[in-house]
Amino acid sequence: MNTLGNRFNQMRGRTRFVVSRLFIHLAGDEVAPLLGVLNHAAREAIESEGDLKVMGEELVKICHSLLQSDAYWRSAANEGDVFWDEAEAGDYVSELFTDSAERYLSEPYETGAAPIADGPLSLPITHNLVVMITVACEGEVPALETDLSQDETLRAGLKALIDLQYRGSFRAIQVHFSPAQLGDELTDDQLIEHFPELIPL
Repeated sequence: MNTLGNRFNQMRGRTRFVVSRLFIHLAGDEVAPLLGVLNHAAREAIESEGDLKVMGEELVKICHSLLQSDAYWRSAANEGDVFWDEAEAGDYVSELFTDSAERYLSEPYETGAAPIADGPLSLPITHNLVVMITVACEGEVPALETDLSQDETLRAGLKALIDLQYRGSFRAIQVHFSPAQLGDELTDDQLIEHFPELIPL
């Protein structure tokens, strides 16, 4: 970032916008319960018609759940940019949203695709889960404006998201996740294909 440019824009009274997207890959037998938290947040977002306050409250719950599940973190990545023009920031948010939406759906589980077994019907349990969080906010957020592909910086980034909600700084919030629901399965091969930017923690 250009410090001189930042100072110049501050003197002119222009608002600084940070747009950031965070990827977290979790793996293990216990990642499936997180889908409940994520799907609940998705339902709340739909029912509230995208109300930013409601989405922020749900993001806090998601971040807490991710922090409590750090034993299952396997890889992460992040990207973002700083803007002094709100329209440009909005365009970048839309670009990230489209990219996340195109990648986050896993292949659907189809009845009859697996051999029929005796006993109760059971759904395959995914061992991989990728959560994608995209936010836009006002001001400076050093914890998000850095490389988050390490355990400590990732924790700091999630805590910063929680703090931003309490500060009322969010201008946009989006959460995507793969697989999208219980019964969908994200394989190791799909993980490599659809999320090549992930860096092992």
